[in-house]
Amino acid sequence: MSDPILLIIAAVFLLAGFVKGTIGMGLPTVAIGLLATRMPPAHALAIVIVPAIVTNIWQTFVGPYLRDIVRRLWPLMVGTALGIWAGAGLMTGPYARYGTIVLGVLLVIYAIVGLSKARFSVPRKNEKWIGGIVGVITGVISAATGVQVIPSMPFMQAIGMEKDELVQALGVFFTTATVALAFNLTGAGLLNATVAIPGAVAMVAAFAGMYLGQLLRSRMDADTFRRWFLIAMLLLGFYLAGEMLMKISSEIPGTH
Repeated sequence: MSDPILLIIAAVFLLAGFVKGTIGMGLPTVAIGLLATRMPPAHALAIVIVPAIVTNIWQTFVGPYLRDIVRRLWPLMVGTALGIWAGAGLMTGPYARYGTIVLGVLLVIYAIVGLSKARFSVPRKNEKWIGGIVGVITGVISAATGVQVIPSMPFMQAIGMEKDELVQALGVFFTTATVALAFNLTGAGLLNATVAIPGAVAMVAAFAGMYLGQLLRSRMDADTFRRWFLIAMLLLGFYLAGEMLMKISSEIPGTH
């Protein structure tokens, strides 16, 4: 890759890591969303995958709730893995270009749900079977876009986890999902030596951003930062979907 692209990757992951360090999530969402303005989502995901796995593994083991999280969320995680494997090829097949539109729409939905502060509730007795269904849907969406926050994130908030347990649960879930995605990318030939250098740059920048974000978290109201982050995701989603729709429409005979 050229030096300008590597500089863009470094800047994107510095920002994505900063967001994750501040609010505990958002690295793949921010990184894929921004990189998708310069490359196909599948190529963006190939660069994102290793930093995402490493940072999520770190988040997985920071906290005492791992056993309870696995016991409660295993249907969600199994369903997500199955959905991802069932959707192999969606990001690289003939309809891959529409993944950018779907990604944009998902970012808009994610931002609107977050900004509305809508709260859902799932009874404890129903969380396993609902979690399995949510997991399969999340997995198929993730296979097409690389983003795993819809509808898994609202579900995890709806089952009533405490703040620290939720942060650790996000690490466990996103680790599972990104490892499953890594198998899809390997099968498609995208996770290879060509992403080693951009992946290394992304890793260093992500950890630097996380460190800066953690410093800010101790000084700034996290809710204020999260609101501006969601507004930025809303605008980015509109841009991605709108740009690709305009590009596709310009290729249709008789349109300008």
